[in-house]
Amino acid sequence: MRTEVIKDNDFSFAVEVLKIGEPVGVPTDNVYGLAGNGLDAKAVARIYELMGHPEVEPLSLLVPNILVAATVWAGIPKTAHLLAEAFWPGPLTIVLPRRDTVPYLVTAGSYTVGVTCPDNTKVLRLLRLANLPVIAPPAILSGTTSIKSAEEMFTHLNGKIHCIIDGGRSKKVDEPTVVSLTSQPYKILKQGSVPEERIRHVLGLT
Repeated sequence: MRTEVIKDNDFSFAVEVLKIGEPVGVPTDNVYGLAGNGLDAKAVARIYELMGHPEVEPLSLLVPNILVAATVWAGIPKTAHLLAEAFWPGPLTIVLPRRDTVPYLVTAGSYTVGVTCPDNTKVLRLLRLANLPVIAPPAILSGTTSIKSAEEMFTHLNGKIHCIIDGGRSKKVDEPTVVSLTSQPYKILKQGSVPEERIRHVLGLT
């Protein structure tokens, strides 16, 4: 197998690869990652296998919209709708109780799962075409540092994955704010580029 590097906007092959449970190399915030179907435990396990990463950690899910988020959250309160409408696509991860269909390997056994809609043109296009919740952890492979380009990913993974979406060289971007809605009215788990005062304003708390 020779890995295909997708340089145009025809993502039909990448969507097919995701839907058969195989990983796709994608540009993400700051680095390149390995994307896989977040509802397919075998697809998630394959990504851990490629990275040589024995430790299971909680992973966030990427979605194209709140309708797909509804397939992984056990319920969606009004606060989640308000935050998604205000900040998605963008650097806000919303944490809520998960559905039982979300594999253990995604949440590391937690009853919650973080979900975001990324503000990356290439990844967002892939998500919209696939219409799936996707994991995309950084492709930090055994013996390597972070991968910053499609060329670097090809060097390390040619013959091991079906395709890589070329989004240019990764640039440093602001980290997402992580907000949990499991307690009222909310709890900031990680402060990132979305200020808490904006969250409070959107939720009508100011």
